[in-house]
Amino acid sequence: MTSTALPTLAGESIDADSGAQPQRPLPVVLLAYDGMNLLDLAGPLQALTTANRSTEPGAPPRYDTVVASEQGGPVITGSGLPVVTIPVSSLANRPIDTLIAPGGCPGDEFEVTPALRDFIAARAGSVRRLCSVCTGAFLLAAAGQLDGRRVATHWAWIDKLRHRHPALDIDSNSIFIRDGNLWTSAGVSSGIDLTLALIEQDYGPRVAIDAARQMVVFMKRAGGQSQFSAPLAMQTRDHSFVELHAWMAANLAMDLSVMRLAERANMAPRTFARIYAAKVGRTPAKTVELMRLEAVCRVLEETDLPLKTIAVQSGYGSEQKLRRAFQRQFGTNPATHRSHFSRHP
Repeated sequence: MTSTALPTLAGESIDADSGAQPQRPLPVVLLAYDGMNLLDLAGPLQALTTANRSTEPGAPPRYDTVVASEQGGPVITGSGLPVVTIPVSSLANRPIDTLIAPGGCPGDEFEVTPALRDFIAARAGSVRRLCSVCTGAFLLAAAGQLDGRRVATHWAWIDKLRHRHPALDIDSNSIFIRDGNLWTSAGVSSGIDLTLALIEQDYGPRVAIDAARQMVVFMKRAGGQSQFSAPLAMQTRDHSFVELHAWMAANLAMDLSVMRLAERANMAPRTFARIYAAKVGRTPAKTVELMRLEAVCRVLEETDLPLKTIAVQSGYGSEQKLRRAFQRQFGTNPATHRSHFSRHP
C-alpha cells in the first residue's frame, strides 16, 4: 500500500500509512437521531474516550468528540436512554476529521433524517474519514457517498440496503470494511472494532491495543472477519442442532466423528449425516473444522502457546494436520496469522 497524506486541521496532514501521528486532537463528529441503537453511538464514543485516557500526563487528548443531531438537545435512543446533542447547524464552520453515522431504527424500514443526510452530503468532501455503523450505511448512501463503493452493514439489513441502493458493492460477511477514506461496519459491537482500527491508523497499534484492553474487548478483529462465529452461524441456519453445536464447541479435543456426533444426537450415523447436511447446509465434518479453526485463531491471537499444544487442544492432534487445515481454510499459516493479529503482550 502506498503512503497517502490526508488533510486534517489547519493544513496539517496525517500520513495514514507511515506511522506519523497527529499533533493535536482530531475532531470527531458522531451523528444521532431518535430510535438509533445506543451501542452504535456509545461503543465508538467510548473507544475514542478510552484512547484519550491513555495519553501522557499533560498531553492534549487524542480526540475531540461531539455528538450532533438534527436540532440538538436530547435524542431518545432505541433503548429509551436519552443522549444530549448539539445541532448540526452549529458545526457549519467547525473542522471535522472523522464523521461517524451510527445506525438503528424502531421499525422494519430505515427512515433517513433529511437534515443529517444533507449535512453528510455537504461535509463528506472535506472530512478525512467518513464512517458508518450498522444501518448508518443507509444515511451515507442517501447522501450519495456509497455508489460504487464496497460497504458493510448489519447482516439483517443487507437485502434492504441493496434493494434501495443497487449501485453499492455490499459485502455480506465482513465486520467492517475500509474503502479508501470510507469505513463501514456491520453494526452493534463491530462499531467498536471499526473505531479501534481508526485509532490504530491515527496513533498506531499500541494505543489501539491499550484501548481495547481497557475496554476488555477483543483486539484485534480484522475487518475481513465474519459477522458470525462458527457456532452462531450454524444456529442461524437451523435450530435443530443447537444443543449439539454447543456441546461440540465445548469439546473440540474429543472425537467428533460422524459416528460420535450421531450417537450424541440419538440418530443412526447415515441418517444423522443426511439430515444434518440438509438442515445446516454443510457436512458435520466441515462444521467441526470451522469450529476448531475458530478456536485455533482465538488461541493464536490471545496466547503464546506453542502450535503443538494448540493442535492437541483443538482436536487436530498434530501440527501438520493443523497447518494443512489452516492453509486450506484461510490460505495462510498459523504463524502468519499470529504475527498479524496477536494481542498477547
